[in-house]
Amino acid sequence: MKRVQLPWPVVAVGAVSLVLFGVGGAYLWMPRPEVSAPVAAGGAGGAAAETSAGPLPDIAITLSDDALKKAGVMVSPVTVSETTSTLRLAGVVEPDAYRQVMIAPLVSGRVTRVAVTLGDRVARNTRLVEIYSPDLAEAQSRYLSMRAEFQAVEQEITRTDRLTQIGAASRQELERIHAEHVRHRTELESARTRLQLLGMTPVQVDALASTGQIAATTTVVSPIAGIVTARTANPGTSVDPATPLITVVDLSTVWVVGDLYERDFSRVSVGTPATVTTTAFPDQKIMGKVAYIDPQVRPETRTARMRVEIPNPGQQLRLGMYAEVNVQAPGARTASLLVPRSAVQNVADRTVLYVADPLQPGRFIEREVQLGQASGDQMVVLSGRQRDDRVVTAGSFSLRAERERQGLRAR
Repeated sequence: MKRVQLPWPVVAVGAVSLVLFGVGGAYLWMPRPEVSAPVAAGGAGGAAAETSAGPLPDIAITLSDDALKKAGVMVSPVTVSETTSTLRLAGVVEPDAYRQVMIAPLVSGRVTRVAVTLGDRVARNTRLVEIYSPDLAEAQSRYLSMRAEFQAVEQEITRTDRLTQIGAASRQELERIHAEHVRHRTELESARTRLQLLGMTPVQVDALASTGQIAATTTVVSPIAGIVTARTANPGTSVDPATPLITVVDLSTVWVVGDLYERDFSRVSVGTPATVTTTAFPDQKIMGKVAYIDPQVRPETRTARMRVEIPNPGQQLRLGMYAEVNVQAPGARTASLLVPRSAVQNVADRTVLYVADPLQPGRFIEREVQLGQASGDQMVVLSGRQRDDRVVTAGSFSLRAERERQGLRAR
């Protein structure tokens, strides 16, 4: 027999081909595992599969009488609270603009004395600032001069009238003096009005006329009772009628101003009842009403300014305080289901309650619920609970531990 010797590259390629052929055949002849559907309930342990998409299935937990006593399990019926639809807004306490006065002088001059400081409570007509005013002195001097000329003309009328009766003066001269009398009376009334515009009262003007003493100092008084919230006047300051001296605010009523979103315009109107609470006095609820809603919407926030007027008899509310406004939007009353916080247990990212089985004592149902806002020590249940349910309010943690011990739900 003739022996044929193959080159080594051919031998190598053949060996690799044989290996690949063997691996492919083994894969084709290998049996495939069967694909089963997700298990809804566990086998030996009885643990239920938990998915994150749908709600958790109800699970029954049964305890003996001794176990119930040791766990201290207590149940109570559902609590139903009748509530109205409310709208919560953040607000700031502001002064009542109709009870806030920025006091300015009526004359130009120089401040000589300031009788109040920031935070002082003042009554109406309280003396606030004294001002030395050359303009006032000049106006008083002019009034006295006009009054003297008027009195002189009156005397001349009396004298000329007598001369006319005896033929010593003409009727034309008497008429001329009467015309001057009218002119002087008009100038005198103008000077008197000028004094009153500069802040002098009629009593002070009459006293000036009787004594003839010119007082160049005027006093600025408070037109309302309130608290001094701003002071820009100091002794030596030059002022004019456009210079604000003192700001006085009556805090017996204040405004709480907040932003009302455009989507809530249909729920709130002028006159809607509102309740105001503050961080400083959380237990104090102040009742008021919506007094104003700005007709203009700010384009950057899509909100309108809303104002609530509330009483402040004790003046505890201070300007600039943050407040929460609860507006009672009109609408039908709704019933809310409430449970104590102690009845709520967490299973992974879910919230559950334990409901007593009314047909079988010692048997409880673990049921997933959806919770809403907290109301004190109570939690609002949005779904998963009925009016006639009786839930575990004490010992719910022991029921959860027993469920985990029995392996009734997969971790």
